[in-house]
Amino acid sequence: MKILIHGGKLVDPAAKAVTEADLRIENGKIAGTGSDPSFQPDREIDASGCYVMPGFIDLHVHLRDPGQTYKETVETGCAAAAAGGFTTIFAMPNTKPVADGTEVIRYVEDKAKAFGKTRVHQIGSVTMGQEGKELADYPGMQQAGCIAISEDGKSVMDSGVYREAMRYAAAHDLLIMAHCEDKNLVQGGVMNMDEKAEELGLKGISNAVEDIIVARDILLAKETGCRLHLCHCSTADSVRMVQAAKKDGVRVTAEVCPHHFSLCTDDIPENDGNYKMNPPLRSKEDRDTLRYGLSQGIMDAISTDHAPHAPEEKNCPMEKASFGIVGLETAACLTWTNLVETGYLTPLQMAEKMSLNPARIAKIPGGSLGAGNVADITIIDTEHTYTIDPSEFASKGRNTPFAGQQVRGRVLYTIRDGEVIFEKGEQHD
Repeated sequence: MKILIHGGKLVDPAAKAVTEADLRIENGKIAGTGSDPSFQPDREIDASGCYVMPGFIDLHVHLRDPGQTYKETVETGCAAAAAGGFTTIFAMPNTKPVADGTEVIRYVEDKAKAFGKTRVHQIGSVTMGQEGKELADYPGMQQAGCIAISEDGKSVMDSGVYREAMRYAAAHDLLIMAHCEDKNLVQGGVMNMDEKAEELGLKGISNAVEDIIVARDILLAKETGCRLHLCHCSTADSVRMVQAAKKDGVRVTAEVCPHHFSLCTDDIPENDGNYKMNPPLRSKEDRDTLRYGLSQGIMDAISTDHAPHAPEEKNCPMEKASFGIVGLETAACLTWTNLVETGYLTPLQMAEKMSLNPARIAKIPGGSLGAGNVADITIIDTEHTYTIDPSEFASKGRNTPFAGQQVRGRVLYTIRDGEVIFEKGEQHD
């Protein structure tokens, strides 16, 4: 199909340019920009007043499939991703069974291909069964197409085992994606350890729970030479350690989630399970340092940590609720509203954090609107305000504290490989 996108502002982070021009798509590739009278499109998309960006890439998603499909399936997760502007997502391995071999890798990726919306890269686990003892089947998983490993949902607490995994990863160019949590320090905590926790009578999770493992993982990455990506960073000291590690030549990158740069512990109104996430919402200082880290390029990517749960698992007090928040369908609007409109990021930096940098971290195509590149495109409307309504989500998960919030930055179209995989339709104030 030939598609002509006209009237939009083209945001190309690879070229570091924002231009008002037409964009031509043909045979799944970007054919070029600007007017071309000889180009006869099968479809025209009016992007007047909108930003046209390279398709978003989410390095951190939980699809819950196999094993917990009452929370999400590959199909509903991919539909949610498409609705959120994501053309590629990476699925975490804490499924049931765990993605520690070829079977689950192939199952998820084949299911996503058959569905035909957002493409999925299934991440493999670091250890068998995520038990932290024996390394998973890395050669088999790589043969099945796996390009990254993670123990997400927990940390590998045995540093010797983790170093062995990092040595393999360094030798075979596997990306290590680290969930940094000292489980021995959690001690039943359900939210940030601060005055708000005391006010609500809840056990707290200190910043040290994250910071200790961030420091360890950076030191092990320095020793082994592996590529280390730090997931869902939530503390000010994580930002400072990432900055110092990069200056020291460590091959480290880091992501921040929209809930962590949008909210802080002061925003928790009551003991509500929808505000329970891991890592938890931190202090205002932590939130502001995360924003600063993104604005200065210290923190490389914006990822969602999309973690859907059934209503009964979240609509309860924090002590009983599961950890997690859905994020695929709110990432773009929260980034635009809380980072771009507040001056922390430019539209170019937003596309860099949500498309170009994730592509470079994962070493996959994406992040460019240049001719010849894959036609993965996200079109967002930033002029019209709308209200976040979880009942409209394509995801099975409705667990979000952002319900009812007024935002801008609505995804109108998502195009993958030159095919429209999501179309919002009419705009509404």
